[in-house]
Amino acid sequence: MNDIRIIAINPGSTSTKIAVYQNTEPIFLKTIYHSAEELAPFQRITDQFQFRKDIIIQQIKEADIDTDIVRAVMGRGGLLKPIASGVYEVNDVMIHDLQHRTFREHASNLGGLIAHDLALHLEDAKAYIADPIVVDELDDIARFAGHPLFERISIFHALNQKATARDFAKTIQRKYEELNLIVVHMGGGITVGAHQRGRVIDVNQGLDGEGPFSPERSGTLPVGELITMCLEGKYSEEEIRKMVMGSGGLVAYLGTNNAVEVEERIEAGDKNARIIYEAMAYQVAKYVGEMFTVLRGDVDAILITGGIAYDKLFVSWIQERVFRLAPVHVFPGEDEMKALAMNGFLVIKGEITPKEYF
Repeated sequence: MNDIRIIAINPGSTSTKIAVYQNTEPIFLKTIYHSAEELAPFQRITDQFQFRKDIIIQQIKEADIDTDIVRAVMGRGGLLKPIASGVYEVNDVMIHDLQHRTFREHASNLGGLIAHDLALHLEDAKAYIADPIVVDELDDIARFAGHPLFERISIFHALNQKATARDFAKTIQRKYEELNLIVVHMGGGITVGAHQRGRVIDVNQGLDGEGPFSPERSGTLPVGELITMCLEGKYSEEEIRKMVMGSGGLVAYLGTNNAVEVEERIEAGDKNARIIYEAMAYQVAKYVGEMFTVLRGDVDAILITGGIAYDKLFVSWIQERVFRLAPVHVFPGEDEMKALAMNGFLVIKGEITPKEYF
């Protein structure tokens, strides 16, 4: 197994992350940032396919990576139909759904498409995705939204939440499938999941901003005021969607999505920045409380992860409200590239059987 290599790719809205692993060790890691000017010529995200693929190939060549022994190309899963957690081999049905925006458009849709194309040109490699954002393990009771024309759906940071939960389980020499956990992912969006014995039985729908407000999303808004705004005609549908997803949260309140910048403003004495930032932590803590009730109070641990988890002040605001519920453990940052590579490695070893998307 010493000569097995895995390529992992994670396309984001303004970046492309690339990693090459030799078994479980990274031998190449790179993040390429794309300016608004670079992406402007592309009307649709899928139009960026060739642009992003060429960059990935160029970076791997410049790093002088031998691709002859690549056995798996792991792509970040996109907005597909709701599916169970696991690893899926990229097939024609998946490619169709990703290319034609069958279930909405997102930069991560490019992950499976590019992985498939790269694998076609590598003799012994196959393309896979793992734990995409549409992983759906919700209990039926969690799907009710309050009106038969609406249904709650599962879209969240499945890859990082699951990886963090499994990493924690290893630290206490338990299996993820044996534990009840509340996992909080805090990045540009924030999702809080109730993990019951290996299944995320409830979680806020982070893509559209349900849940706590975050650096870029408005969170759950007062529905009456939102209806009024939509019908006034002052804003277009596109403008309102942008308010909720992309220009909400810290961007709307403070003009930035950079949590580090907000920290610096607080340290400089900005009282407005402090109360808004603390309000975001307050809302996160409220959703932890919600998931505590979902798990009927039987919670082994609360896990806090994502980029904002590096901020000790922000994390302390959450901890002081939830520490009586269960022990709190902090896993700063997110290592989705490692999670992708590890899933690929386990497939190659035969410890995971890939599922079929249909």
